[in-house]
Amino acid sequence: MISLKGNSMLKALTRITALSLVILGCGAAAALADGRPSKLVIGLLPGESAPTVIRLNEPMRAYLEKRLGLPVELVVGANYAATGEALRFGRLDIAYLGPVTYILRSRSAKLEVFSRPTHAGVGPTFQAVVIVPKDSPAKTLADLKGGDIAFGDPASTSGTWVPRYQLLEAGLVSGRDYTLRVLGAHDAVALAVANHKVAAGGLSMPIYERLIKEGKIDGNAVRVLAESPAIPEYMWTFREGLDPAFREEIKAAFNDVTDPEALKVFRAEAFVPAVDSDVDIVRSWIEALRQSNPDSVPAP
Repeated sequence: MISLKGNSMLKALTRITALSLVILGCGAAAALADGRPSKLVIGLLPGESAPTVIRLNEPMRAYLEKRLGLPVELVVGANYAATGEALRFGRLDIAYLGPVTYILRSRSAKLEVFSRPTHAGVGPTFQAVVIVPKDSPAKTLADLKGGDIAFGDPASTSGTWVPRYQLLEAGLVSGRDYTLRVLGAHDAVALAVANHKVAAGGLSMPIYERLIKEGKIDGNAVRVLAESPAIPEYMWTFREGLDPAFREEIKAAFNDVTDPEALKVFRAEAFVPAVDSDVDIVRSWIEALRQSNPDSVPAP
């Protein structure tokens, strides 16, 4: 496990990003500079292991390949920042980014969001959870003071930023009131909690529920301590400079998805249009965390 807090968290994220960009850039095929590319290269975040992410997204890849009539390649970044940076530098055509990854990367590139999944009853939102071992004495988030708390990737919305905001709302600031442990992925966080390696962990609620359902985490070993507010859903995002006509083809392809298997990984009823202002609430959470601990948020 890696313990990161304050300046060290930001410096580590910068180093990881630089290295991962080289790795990701070597594996992604370059699209043509102008016009329709020879294939569509899609970037995905490593919320879980790369093989798992590829497997879950295969039905959507196959749908887009058939709909668009050209090869479609899935690329999973070594970390969240690497995927965002690869999109920013044009090594990907589109990417499925969480709100925080999109916000941080769009500060230095003209990225354009265009679609996001919507769900029965809650619309285009999801939640994060803070979980604890089943036998933990903690009854509220405030009870975690002084403990080690695990998080996923440093740029993960539901795996780091929203749980940290939940803790802040409970009066707990990272580095002052608890030790922040960065484990890189949601499943790693859940396993650390289940195995009593940490006092608590933050992760995506949909991923947590799937890990329980698939038996990858023992449901009798953990429990949910707190659920987050509604979080704006992840957004499909274009790289800068992608051919406008091809953009419209891609938008139409997402608007028209009805294949249950293609929608399954997103738990979606459908995809709906997305705009930059959809994530303004997340910007306010980032700002709240910046004010509590300025070194924990990358500067504009």
